[in-house]
Amino acid sequence: MDHNRHGHEMASSLSFGRTSSTGSSVRRHSLNQTALMPLNIDDNMDSESVSEAGDVGVRALHSSHYSLSGSLRFDSNPSENGTVFPIQDTLLHGYGSLSDNPGLLHIGSLVAPPAVEIISRAPINALSDRPNETKDELEPLPLWMEYCSSLTHLAVFGILGVLTRYLLQKLFGPSVAQLTSDGTVLYLDLPSNMVGSFLMGWFGIVFKKDISKISDYLAIGLSTGYLGSLTTFSGWNQKMLDLSLHGKWHLSFLGFLLGLFLSAYSIICGIETAKGFRRLIRSTKGGSGENSRTTNSWRVDTFKRHIASIVVMLLLLGLLWAISGTLLEEEFDDHGSEAQLWLACIVGPAGVWIRWFLARLNGRGLGKTGSLKWVPFGTLIANVSAACVMAALATTKKAVNSKNCNIIATGIQFGLMGCLSTVSTLMAEFNAMRESQHPWRAYAYAIFTIALSFGLGVLIYDVPVWAKGY
Repeated sequence: MDHNRHGHEMASSLSFGRTSSTGSSVRRHSLNQTALMPLNIDDNMDSESVSEAGDVGVRALHSSHYSLSGSLRFDSNPSENGTVFPIQDTLLHGYGSLSDNPGLLHIGSLVAPPAVEIISRAPINALSDRPNETKDELEPLPLWMEYCSSLTHLAVFGILGVLTRYLLQKLFGPSVAQLTSDGTVLYLDLPSNMVGSFLMGWFGIVFKKDISKISDYLAIGLSTGYLGSLTTFSGWNQKMLDLSLHGKWHLSFLGFLLGLFLSAYSIICGIETAKGFRRLIRSTKGGSGENSRTTNSWRVDTFKRHIASIVVMLLLLGLLWAISGTLLEEEFDDHGSEAQLWLACIVGPAGVWIRWFLARLNGRGLGKTGSLKWVPFGTLIANVSAACVMAALATTKKAVNSKNCNIIATGIQFGLMGCLSTVSTLMAEFNAMRESQHPWRAYAYAIFTIALSFGLGVLIYDVPVWAKGY
């Protein structure tokens, strides 16, 4: 009785949450009142906020496979009322402890079984708003199916991001608007980095939870897949290396400064306009009840709907790859200028997948103690490594200097490296750090990423070109 009483007291202090899709893969914030949190874990909360702002990555699948949302869910009395309330994993750092009995987990004075047992005992109506669905339809997805759905969404939206980035280059480049070009601080990828950062404020921050209510995999595809591939850090870094190669170091510095400033304010503008649009929607007639019914009708939260979603995404991926392969063969034989684009569409998904897997490192810190948790090491590694490989491919193009080598190297640069690196996620993390209790971390993180990438790029690209005289 005491345990149940304390459980209800804790539940009243926390926001109640419901899993929006079976086997959900995106961890959601569910703690609204931080008064319960000890002061000594405020830094952990900041680190968690930064981690959630960027790519969650494959680590969400492993946790969500057992807890349905990546955060433990406890049922104070599932046999009676099925009440399920979530507790962030950061809360466990302050309150939680494993007892002598490994089958129990102590949260303050609340003693609960492991999440696996709780979920298996929770009534099925706690997992769906449609009580007429059968239990089999609402069973959690197998882990391999979660991987398949995540990877296909990432691949399809990644290819769409590559195509959008190419269109923006052409639209704002020398051939049309003549606003951007090589050899200036207004580099070719600046519009895509600004547009992607702006849209990240909308669909990757403000409306991400709303999109997750329909499908967590759609949220992953839009933020990590599309917006991550629409923006590119390695392309930005390479353009600044090209400027430094010709001795224009001041333009390289201005290019980084201008690019960081415009991208940072693009995501701020995106967040503020999205919040304004959200307030406008809530103030319209009909309110949240109508929106909730519409969301429920579109929600992908049954086994059949997940299968249908996977099939559709596989068909789209196969179609995109087939079209890209056919056009690549035609353009490559004719040495056409579009060959690099179609090669980029073929190899681009691999870059998204690698970045998604690396995102598991975000928010974990270094070593067993988890030091420097506030640094998103997954995003940092993705951006720096992509910038280095991009520089190496640029050196290779100058050394070989053949048409076929240029097409292949440029296609890999634009697709694989462009999708492996990201500015939209970098800006989301930058903005989260800037609004945390330690705003200096945002500038330290951005400066370190840029300085490390540019410094290694000079060694990989500028020095060999100067030494060999390519």
